[in-house]
Amino acid sequence: MNIVSYNVNGIRAAMRKGFAEWLAEYSPDIIGLQEIKATKDQIEINLLEDLGYHSYWYPAVKKGYSGVAILSKEKPKNIEYGMGISSFDDEGRMIRADFKDFSFISAYFPSGTTGGPRQDFKYEFLDEIYDYTQDLTKQLPNLILSGDYNICHKAIDIHNPASNKNTSGFLPEERAWMDKFTNSGFDDSFRLINTDPHQYSWWSYRANSRANNKGWRIDYHMTSTPMKERITGAEILADVVHSDHCPISLEIK
Repeated sequence: MNIVSYNVNGIRAAMRKGFAEWLAEYSPDIIGLQEIKATKDQIEINLLEDLGYHSYWYPAVKKGYSGVAILSKEKPKNIEYGMGISSFDDEGRMIRADFKDFSFISAYFPSGTTGGPRQDFKYEFLDEIYDYTQDLTKQLPNLILSGDYNICHKAIDIHNPASNKNTSGFLPEERAWMDKFTNSGFDDSFRLINTDPHQYSWWSYRANSRANNKGWRIDYHMTSTPMKERITGAEILADVVHSDHCPISLEIK
């Protein structure tokens, strides 16, 4: 089974850049989207559903902002919208699909890039999603938490760690949370497969960053410990360009 996570930075813009055609060709079994910035009725949903996908959308209350979605060829047993906390749910931060033998979450972590209150909001989200996933794995032990975490975990995950040490997304407190999370029963599935440097999933639009591969790896498939033996592949699809992010894939048996 092939599972993809992709921050599309606006599904309508991505569709204009050929997202539906790419999806038809690549044809993952499940794809989690982040930063959709649209409601379901604002796009040509038939172009996606005609490819055989069941689609579940969780946009933000604020129009044109944030939001997540899941497209799946197999119909889930259950869909959960949000995490039960209105401040995060109003921004469409998380959606979960439960299947027969695993559950999949598409999550869009707050960025904190504006500093101040939004950085505090990010820390609150980190605390809450940690508790949420710890509780959830007691009921659903086979869990994949995928999406844009807006955090580079280690120096290997960012082009210039020294100059970004005080930048949101690579702050010591954020990286410490990633340590805590990956020590709590979750694996960074990509690093189970690939330990090479210069592997990024997001590039600034400035200074020709993508062409020069000066990026950040902030998109992850985090898999609970019982899923580890089922992982057969993980890849960053850096050549796919509909967004300032690229898709990341996970193969499980």
